Amino acid sequence: MTAPAPSAPRPAGPRIPSWAQPRLAGRRESVGRALLYAFGAASALDLAALLAGWHPGHLIAKPLLMPLLVAYVLTRRAPRLLVAALAFGWGGDVALLFDADAAFLVGMGSFALGHVCYLFLFGTGPGRSRVHPLVGAGYAVALVTTVALLWSGLPAELRGPVAGYSLLLTAMAWRSGALGRTAAAGGALFLLSDTLIATGVAGWPQLPGTGVWIMATYLAAQYLLAAGTLTARRGVR
Repeated sequence: MTAPAPSAPRPAGPRIPSWAQPRLAGRRESVGRALLYAFGAASALDLAALLAGWHPGHLIAKPLLMPLLVAYVLTRRAPRLLVAALAFGWGGDVALLFDADAAFLVGMGSFALGHVCYLFLFGTGPGRSRVHPLVGAGYAVALVTTVALLWSGLPAELRGPVAGYSLLLTAMAWRSGALGRTAAAGGALFLLSDTLIATGVAGWPQLPGTGVWIMATYLAAQYLLAAGTLTARRGVR
C-alpha cells in the first residue's frame, strides 16, 4: 500500500480573488493619483512661499515634499533603491532648513547617500542602456570647470566635501541617462539645482529669486528621476 502523495504547499497570506484584483488595482491607481496631486500642491505652496518671502510657508511645505513623492512611488511598486534615494533627499531637505555649516554638511551627506542609491539603481537590473561617451565627456568638463571656478570662493573647510560631493552628483547625473531621457533630464536638473546652491556658498552674486529656481529645479529633478525609473520598469514588464 503506497503512501498518499503530499499536497502542494498553500501560498502564505490571504488569496485575492481574480474578480477583486482589477478593483484593487484601480483603487491603488486612484490613491497614487491623489498623492501625486498632493505633491504638486505642496510644491506649488513651497515655491509660492519662497517667491513671496513667507518663510513659515517654506518651513511647512518643504518637509512634506519627499514623503508625498515616496508615498506616490510606493503605490507604483517602486524599487527600494528609489524609495531610499528619495528618503535621503528628505533628510537633506530638512537639514538645509537650518542655517548652519554643520547642518549644511549633514544635508550634503544625506543627499550624497541618495546619489549612491541612484547610482546603484541606474547600474543594476533590466531596462538599462548605455550612455553615449560624449555625454560622459560633457559632464566631466562641467565638473572640472565648475569646481575650478568655485574653489577660491568656498570656505577652506568645505572645499574637500564640496569637491567630493560634486563628483558623486555628476556621476549620478551622467548615469541617469541609462534609464532614458526622462531620468536623464532629472539628473541634469539635479546638477543644476545643486550648482546654484554652491554658487551661493562660494559668495557669488545671486539673482533675485534664486531660492525659487533652486527648489523648482530640485523638485522637477526628483520627480523626473522617479518617473523615469517607474517608466523603465513598466517597459521591462
